[in-house]
Amino acid sequence: SDYSDMVFLVSMSFNKVLDAQFNSTVGKFVGYTEQAEKSAEIWNNNQAFIQGLKADVDTYCRHYARIVDSAIHDKT
Repeated sequence: SDYSDMVFLVSMSFNKVLDAQFNSTVGKFVGYTEQAEKSAEIWNNNQAFIQGLKADVDTYCRHYARIVDSAIHDKT
């Protein structure tokens, strides 16, 4: 219940092919296609953008997990 292992993922796909993905644990974008590798390098060089995405694990994931968790515990 400490939510320390929570991960925020952003996946970008086109035609059912995963092009790029951000993982808050890794802390950067990874490109899986030639074009996405170039884009990932640009995004990863923007430290303000990356820091914002890293913070989203607290803003979204942990915040909503606590709400859902307490709602479940209140019903049991």
